[in-house]
Amino acid sequence: MAIADTPLLLRCVAEFIGAFLPFFTVGFNVLSGAAVLGGVSLATTLTVVTYALAGVSGANFSPAVTLALYLSKRLGGPGLDASVAGMYALVQLAGGICCGFCFVNMFADSFRLGPGAGFSWVDACFCEAMYSCLFCFVVLNTTAARAYSSEGNEFYGIAIGAMALAASYAAGPVSGGLLNPAITVGVDFAGAGAGFGKSLVYAIFQLLGAGIAALLFKMVRPMDFDEPESPRTRLISEIIGTFALVVTVGLSALAKTSMAVVAIAGCLCSLVYALGDVSGAHFNPAVTVAVLLSGHDADMTPKRAVHYIGSQLLSCVLAGWCFCLLYNGSSFVLGPGQGFSLTAAAVAEMFFTALLAFVVLGVAVSPKTKSSQLFGLAIGLCIVVGGSSAGNISGACLNPAVSIGIAASTAGWAATKTALRYCFFQLLGGSIAGGVVHLLHSEIITVNGHGETSKLIFGHA
Repeated sequence: MAIADTPLLLRCVAEFIGAFLPFFTVGFNVLSGAAVLGGVSLATTLTVVTYALAGVSGANFSPAVTLALYLSKRLGGPGLDASVAGMYALVQLAGGICCGFCFVNMFADSFRLGPGAGFSWVDACFCEAMYSCLFCFVVLNTTAARAYSSEGNEFYGIAIGAMALAASYAAGPVSGGLLNPAITVGVDFAGAGAGFGKSLVYAIFQLLGAGIAALLFKMVRPMDFDEPESPRTRLISEIIGTFALVVTVGLSALAKTSMAVVAIAGCLCSLVYALGDVSGAHFNPAVTVAVLLSGHDADMTPKRAVHYIGSQLLSCVLAGWCFCLLYNGSSFVLGPGQGFSLTAAAVAEMFFTALLAFVVLGVAVSPKTKSSQLFGLAIGLCIVVGGSSAGNISGACLNPAVSIGIAASTAGWAATKTALRYCFFQLLGGSIAGGVVHLLHSEIITVNGHGETSKLIFGHA
């Protein structure tokens, strides 16, 4: 998006405010004993402040995001100049430090910086790098991409807040899910009495994640860097999105948080907004099958569908190994919930996968009904619906990639058999959705008694 013609001083003030407010809100949650809602507070505050200040400064609010934009510029794409990036980073750090001192004065306390119980510094730093990368990647794709340079979009704030929500509950138990060097340094300054310097370790990996995000941004949008589009671009998009989604599912489930469904929905919503115009943002073999059978995407040939599904399955296996290693080899069982049969679980998976695929086709694929702004939110909310309704029955995977990823993390034949059964019914659900949409959105030519033709469109007046 184009930054308003605003003096640099005022843009820096906006960045200071934007770095201060989300951190301040989270601190209130944590230090007042309401830490469960800390991720929601961070995500919602970040969303509204992003919308409020994006037209002034671009709404970076994080040295990691600023670095990603600077590196994107250096790579020949859209982004920030070095002088602006340097000033932004300084005022963002100042905002984080001021916020940390506010906590000390208000609560006579701060919160600990470091790995969660049972995790190592390697685990924590890896999580910070991974989710900092994903967060910066979403920012780049929704605010800096040339596709939005002229007309812009209205969903960038939702996408950014949704990824912060996902990271808070997926990475939070491992590393704190800070993702932002300004917040990291602020926490470290506030707790300097117990020793200072841990923030530097975190910040290095957060900035490393930002650098990787800039490279991935170039890989999925080569035309933004004046390079020819490659057939691999779509597959890279599917690999990134599927990996991020399955890792978030695994980490949220292993954390045993009551907010797991919300975190997973936030991740999917954010990634759909970030990559929807690149590959269609399927991240799910059942959705790919639904798109193919619906006949509403001329680019989705059987050959391309096979390539998509292959990329998704490769990515989900890597994701399964990843979350398993982060939890020291632990995983969780895929199968019916206590008191429910495999038949009940299969029906639940089929029905809610069909619902998810049906909504994807309606809001993001069909030219008659697709939405230009709310498609990601609608798709993410399907996860909330399925997770809250079928979670206790089947686990609510709704995605063969998730099922295979969980099976890969357990590496057992029993888990693999269950995953394959789940996959069958999930793919059946996707096929049903594709067939229904093909029927509802099809056109039939009729001829009356006078030889005149008319067009009947099912589902539309």
